[in-house]
Amino acid sequence: MVVALTTARQKKITIYSDFKKDIEISPLSNDLAVLKDEDAVKESIKNLILTNKGERLMQPQIGGNVTAMLFENMTPAIIKIMEEQIRETINTYEPRATLIDVNVTADYDNNTVRARIEFFITNQEQPVEITVFLERTR
Repeated sequence: MVVALTTARQKKITIYSDFKKDIEISPLSNDLAVLKDEDAVKESIKNLILTNKGERLMQPQIGGNVTAMLFENMTPAIIKIMEEQIRETINTYEPRATLIDVNVTADYDNNTVRARIEFFITNQEQPVEITVFLERTR
């Protein structure tokens, strides 16, 4: 017979952690600050989308190449290609996320694009949503 005991104290276990991209120092521990669980996966997805192929040294194939498409004429076809590129990038390079939906909308007057990404994090029940705004900077 197996008996499952539940105690009053539950410890939250951190499954995923990444360093912050600005290499911030934690004021409590004087060590590098880290992002944990949901925040770590969100930041990773955002970085993948904002990275063009060839930007990362020693890993030239990683990246969404979405910001390079911002200089194309914004048509519904380009927006669909951006959605597919984001899907492919997340499915290929972020194993911690299971994609639910990607929705890209363009603001033609301001030359910006908004990508809304909804996904599940592995071992979590609640869906997570992140919105990334893309604009031309050159």
